Amino acid sequence: MNDQEIARSVKLKPITEIGSMLGLQPEEIVPYGKFMGKIPLKKLQELEGKPDGKLVLVTAMNPTSAGEGKTTTSIGLSMAFNRLGVSSVVTLREPSLGPVMGIKGGATGGGRAQIGPMEEINLHFTGDIHAVTSAHNLLSAMVDAALKFSTVDLDPTRIVWPRAMDMNDRALRQIVVGLGGSVNGYPREDEFVITAASEVMAIFCLSKNLQDLKEKLSRIIVGYSKRRHPVTAGDLRAHGAMAVLLKDAINPNLVQTLEHTPALVHGGPFANIAHGTNSVLATKLALKLSDVVVTEAGFGADLGGEKFLDFVSRVGGFDVNGIVIVASLKALKYHGGMDRRKLNNEDTSAIERGFENLLVHYENMCSFGVPVVVALNKFDTDTNRELEHFERLCGSYGMDCIVNDAWAKGGEGAIDLAKWLLQRMPDQVVLKRVYDEEDHITDKIEKIAKRVYRASEVVYSKEALLALKTIERLGFERLPVIVAKTQYSLSDDPKLLGAPKNHVITIKDLKVAAGAGFMVAVAGNILLMPGLPQESNAKKLDIDEEGRIVGLF
Repeated sequence: MNDQEIARSVKLKPITEIGSMLGLQPEEIVPYGKFMGKIPLKKLQELEGKPDGKLVLVTAMNPTSAGEGKTTTSIGLSMAFNRLGVSSVVTLREPSLGPVMGIKGGATGGGRAQIGPMEEINLHFTGDIHAVTSAHNLLSAMVDAALKFSTVDLDPTRIVWPRAMDMNDRALRQIVVGLGGSVNGYPREDEFVITAASEVMAIFCLSKNLQDLKEKLSRIIVGYSKRRHPVTAGDLRAHGAMAVLLKDAINPNLVQTLEHTPALVHGGPFANIAHGTNSVLATKLALKLSDVVVTEAGFGADLGGEKFLDFVSRVGGFDVNGIVIVASLKALKYHGGMDRRKLNNEDTSAIERGFENLLVHYENMCSFGVPVVVALNKFDTDTNRELEHFERLCGSYGMDCIVNDAWAKGGEGAIDLAKWLLQRMPDQVVLKRVYDEEDHITDKIEKIAKRVYRASEVVYSKEALLALKTIERLGFERLPVIVAKTQYSLSDDPKLLGAPKNHVITIKDLKVAAGAGFMVAVAGNILLMPGLPQESNAKKLDIDEEGRIVGLF
């Protein structure tokens, strides 16, 4: 059976029953149908004095385009903790329609390690991403209204706020708006970003309450005046209405795994262009409601993993008690130079060559001072010879590795992984982060590039150097850094696979996310609006006469 068929074969429990497992009363859950609900923020406030559980971060080596199973591993691991009698919640990001309709597909796990109802979650869910899109585009509309009516000093040639849409659409990367005469506004160049790349999404996921959300929204820089002073959403008086559009969305979503383990699925920033993890609110709530929380950081440990440990954990005030690095034989063979069309074929030599990529991520994660284990996500095409060779490689480098078979066996397939973590996770951790908060932005970028990416040098384009001058003039030079770069390589070149060393990281631009409270350093050719592939998943989706969806995975 495929993922969709497996999901349909399992009977889900009413969401109030899932809530009761966490000590929630039925009236403390706002239902969205029978199997989904939201937990109001006031519940987190009521639990403020309760001690936090332990937190496990799931990250990965650099993936193939299909992903290596972080979500499947996260779900399976949380279910395994519950099988061992340790209460656990898994916290995940909400799927974006871009990848669902594009090449990667859904983001609800796979096989027996899924969250449900998978069809609703993968499509419109509770409407959070639509709310973020609406709030973003309200601000875009108010920017153009301000230009037309000259309500603020806003230079039309220095607008930096784009529009947003939750879909892959390359034709919207560079557009012209306001054509057709003065009644339609001021003609100017504009662009769309995918909603996962919106600063509103980042703010949504980093806010601690409604007041914090509103304050962060007010600090968004939409453009600059003719005197080159920043103009904010607060200057346009847009932040109140934006917060109104997000007032329900900001409450974390409660769903369940196929084994009825509670799951909080909330927020959806990508890790290659944003910080790449679910909302701070969902993780904080999960830590109050369970003994062990399993959370996933997007793409490889050089992106989502580093950002969670250096930035998100600081914002949320989280301890990270254990780290899981997900690997697959397919990814190892891919980084070992094997043709992606032949990754199902047996090849131990390619695994050995690609092992260097995994080793770099392992060393990087160990340097944070947290227990680290490698979880090999098992596929049906993996041979015993390949699995034994992988385990010998791990042993030769002193790496603890465990084969994870959660796709086929659910929580049972991740029991060994859960036991390893329970035996080794400390009660308290002091993270050894890559950079200090007071470091200058260029020092932060250099430390990330050299320690995490293993680069020899960082160079800046003319555009980035000009942006740096503006950043320093405005006093933003000590903000945390979020690097936007390819997920397929440790470098900024997606074709540079394996474990490149002494490469050069090129910073093409620096963008201020003043509302979210970080700086985006754009490395290499990274797109904020993806495009659909020639053969997209959208072509496989359909609905039958009885209203049943087919082709979703």
